[in-house]
Amino acid sequence: MELELPNLTTQRLLLRLATNDDIPKILRFYTENKTYFTPFSALWFDNFFTEEYWLNQLENNYLEFINDISLRFFIFFKANQKNIIGFINFSNFVRSSAQYCNVGYGLAEAEQGKGYMTEALQAAIDYVFQDLNMHRIIANYMPHNQRSGNVLRKLGFVVEGYARDYLLINGKWQDHILTSLTHPNWRANP
Repeated sequence: MELELPNLTTQRLLLRLATNDDIPKILRFYTENKTYFTPFSALWFDNFFTEEYWLNQLENNYLEFINDISLRFFIFFKANQKNIIGFINFSNFVRSSAQYCNVGYGLAEAEQGKGYMTEALQAAIDYVFQDLNMHRIIANYMPHNQRSGNVLRKLGFVVEGYARDYLLINGKWQDHILTSLTHPNWRANP
């Protein structure tokens, strides 16, 4: 059985894995939002803003998805897919008795406050729970990133802890609030 690539639609949005044809859109998205994302990101790789980097990255994204390692969506407007407005990355898939993954996400600065991330994450979470059969999704955010905390609360994520110096963000170790969401109707695959 061949694994079908997800192509999720919501009322206003489309979520899908990017293709090589999307590389100019990806470069434009990250270039336009670099200053906005930098305080919330790991240090940028030297070649991050190059076509070569993204040719390799998109191939890795595809291979990781078909090998049940990660799922990396880009977010587009459903009515007009000329621009990328965000991303949602599910990573670190752990199966066996765990059945969990992590999620990280970002939305273009110009699209903040319009409910797009909540809408996109809800569709993506539904897919990860129903189609990929995960039991738990873990999301962690820096305490001063209240926008992210508010989105997670709206979606039902529960705070599970506080981790000091948890991730190296923009060259500095940052504390994070640890949250998760579990799938209440999870069933073991027959």
